[in-house]
Amino acid sequence: MDRDGILIFHSIHRVMRAEKVLKGAGLDVRLMPVPRQLSSDCGLSIAFRMADREAVEQALADAGCPYEELHGWDGTGYRRLDG
Repeated sequence: MDRDGILIFHSIHRVMRAEKVLKGAGLDVRLMPVPRQLSSDCGLSIAFRMADREAVEQALADAGCPYEELHGWDGTGYRRLDG
């Protein structure tokens, strides 16, 4: 799995803004439905490479674009990493 991190946001508006910020920073991200084992109000998430986690978090922080949850793939499922 090349994009092994998932960001979940409170709203579709925040997801779209975050995607724009991250792509503008040159990061390889894509929109995807929130995996079934996770829950979200808006239903969309952003997938990214965990190797880029620091750059992803920094770009979002610099843009004032907070995420709700961060999950990483552990080989069998996603586990929450931010809380």
